[in-house]
Parts: sequence; structure tokens; C-alpha cells
Amino acid sequence: MNKMSMGAAITAAILGLAWAAGAQAVVGPDEAAKLKGELTPSGAEKAGNKAGTIPAWDGGYTKAPAGYKEGDPRPDPYANEKPLLSISAKNMDQHADKLTDGVKALMKKYPGYRIDVYPTHRTAAMPQWAYDNTFKNATRCKTTDGGQSIEGCHGGVPFPVPKTGHELMWNHLLSWKGQASSMQFRLFVTTSDGKSTMASDGLSEVQSPYWFKDGSPEKFNGDYNNLMLVTYGPPFKAGESILLRDTVNAGKGRQAWQYLVGQRRTRKAPTLGYDTPDSVASGAFYFDEAFGFSGALDRYDWKILGKKEVYVPYNTNRTWLAKASDLLGPQHLNPDHVRWELHRVWEVEATVAAGKRHAVPKRRYYLDEDTYNMVLSDMWDGQGQIWRVGYTLPMAMGDVPGSVAQTFGLYNLLANTYVLANYPGEKSYQYKQMPPFSDSYFTPENLAAKGSR
Repeated sequence: MNKMSMGAAITAAILGLAWAAGAQAVVGPDEAAKLKGELTPSGAEKAGNKAGTIPAWDGGYTKAPAGYKEGDPRPDPYANEKPLLSISAKNMDQHADKLTDGVKALMKKYPGYRIDVYPTHRTAAMPQWAYDNTFKNATRCKTTDGGQSIEGCHGGVPFPVPKTGHELMWNHLLSWKGQASSMQFRLFVTTSDGKSTMASDGLSEVQSPYWFKDGSPEKFNGDYNNLMLVTYGPPFKAGESILLRDTVNAGKGRQAWQYLVGQRRTRKAPTLGYDTPDSVASGAFYFDEAFGFSGALDRYDWKILGKKEVYVPYNTNRTWLAKASDLLGPQHLNPDHVRWELHRVWEVEATVAAGKRHAVPKRRYYLDEDTYNMVLSDMWDGQGQIWRVGYTLPMAMGDVPGSVAQTFGLYNLLANTYVLANYPGEKSYQYKQMPPFSDSYFTPENLAAKGSR
């Protein structure tokens, strides 16, 4: 082997080892410059599609409704629009290329399940300072630890020009929802006999130090999601509380605590993740199915399948305006109260990694290209059957600003059950932005104080 070929071989080997270790290089200045040209400031295609059914992005939804007060129910900005088409089992074959496997499975299983498709509105938006940070992240943010950790990122989309499945999943985990929020919610489980039961009624308080406006990569301590969840009902659950602290550092992992009313004490809860049944939902879904997907990435290998046009729930403000009794059907959500639109999505497939285990061996996620919110997910069992279909309900929130996905749920096709979580309809206040909480707020000591009764 001559010196040149030997050098090339050594270089290739080094690059291969770096790739295997997940030390992904940041993009160059030329690719980053696209964020100020053909791409939106968050990395989506700025142009619409050739058919004209997806419009060009024009800055998003950035104005709060007239007279709006923080925490008020947000009106539907597109309430006067009529559906362009309705799709059910009767005509799904005509639209199969724009339907996910999970949605098609729902249509086949439930004769009354349909989606009403409305004109597409690209309401995604962030503050200008977040766009500025996103541009900086493009050339400074990178994955480490085989994609399980990130570094050099803060205050914007971490990977606006994503190259790997891990990068897209970090975009989802760090999707923009504001700096901090408070939300009253209820969680409903509908069983196979068609009866809906309120499994939890409580208060969720969240903040993301990653998105602190005055922060920086140097100041950021790694915690990207702090969650305090206090349950008020039903009576047998009153006072049960959970504290989660998620980090971008895989070596540290999720820190979790539970306040147990019967024992009147707070304890570490290392099992509040992955495929542990979620106690807030009475075990009706797994902890990592919250918000489409949450928690660590290490159980799966993540692969980008590409980008495609898909009908997804979007601008679903009408859902929060509905009464639970009207929204919850015996087998699925009432289609009258869920708006669907055509959007481009990233398609990411997850398969259980070698040496790892998970109750769900294969998953496929659909991430909105404008926000990286996970809007739909399909999950298969060990026999290759569609088992679980996840969804989120992104809402147009001009005050945040942008499209924010807080409500989520899951259909279990084998058990014939479904879940609606983080639903604030009929509550005295809904999703409310908050100033950042104090450093001592998301602590086990405060969890105990919150849960005591």
C-alpha cells in the first residue's frame, strides 16, 4: 500500500471510529447560511410545496388574540374555515401516501374514525433571540456519547440542519414551548367498554433552563426539562407528586422523585422512565411516551427515513375549547373537535439497540419540520403488528409565540383503549407562560411541600 492510500485508509478508519462514537461534526458556514435564505430560521424548507397545498412560511403566528390574558382559553384563529376533505376507511386508499400506518390502522379498526383536513397554516414561530441562537447552534452544537448527549448548544433549535436521527430527536426533546409554564390539566383513560375515566387531575409546572433568554452554553448546567406535577384528584390520588429533571448529559441521566402520600415522604424514583407504566395515567402508557417521546435516547438506534408530506393534527385550538364529554368518544376522540392539516414531517425510525431492551421493539416518529414537535408516532409489537399510535395536538399560541404541543395521547389498538393527557379544557386557566422559577423550586424538598395534605 502506498503512502497516499495508507493515509486515506487511516483517515477513513479514524472518521469511522468517530462516527461510531457519535461525535458528530457541526455543519459548516455555508450550510448554516441557508438559515437566512432557503430555510426558515429554525431549519425548515421556507418554500411551499409544488402543489400549493403547503404554503410558504411567512413568519408564523406571533400575535396574541385581542383582549387575551395569560392563561385564558385561546380562541381558534381559523374557526371560520371548512374542511377541504374528510378521510375515513371508505376513501383512505385514495390518500394512502399521505397517511401514516397508525392512522390507517385506526381507520380500519374503527368505522367512525375519520380525519377532517383543513387548509394548512404554518404557525411555527419563536422570538428573534431564539432564532439568533439557532443560527449559532448550527456551527457550535454537536452530539457526544454516541448521540446520547449534546454540548455547545443553548437557547435555540440545537440542530437546524439535522444529519442524524439522534439530532432530530434532540430537536424534538428541546422543542420550543417557552421558558417556563404552568398548566392545569386532566388525564382521561377510555377502556375497551367505551367508558372514559379521569385518571388524574392536577397541576403541571415546567421550565427549561436550556431556553433561558439570558443564558449561554457556558452558563447552562445541562438540565433542559424540569417538571413538577402535583395531583389533586381523583381523591385516592390526591397529593401524589412527581419531580423530573432531564439533562443533556447521558452520564447523569434523568433525576426523578415521587412524593408518596401514604408514607408522607419523598423518595428517589429511578424507574420513572423508559417503558415503566406511567402512574399518572394509571399505567395506560409508558413514561417515555409522554409528549410523543420523552427521556433518554439510549434504548434505541435512531435512523432518518426522510421527509414526506403527511396529514397530521395541527392548529388544534378547537380541541381545548371542547367539553370533555363532547370530545371523548367510546373508541377515539370525536373527529369534529380535531383539526388536521398537510405538513412536511421528518420520519425517524427507532429500533431497540443491541444489548438493550424495551417493551416496544420498533417505533416510527413523525416530527413537524417547522417545530420538530412529534405530531404522530407508530409503534409495533414483537410480532410486527401495529400496537400503539401516539399523537400530540399542536396549538397556535401567538403569545408564546408559535405552535406548541402540550396535549398528547395514545391509542392501544390491541387493548382497544386510548388516553388523552394534559387536556386543560374547562379548567379555570389553561397553558400559562411564567417567568423562570427559582433554583430551589424544582427540588425534592419543595416536592414534599407541594404534595403534603
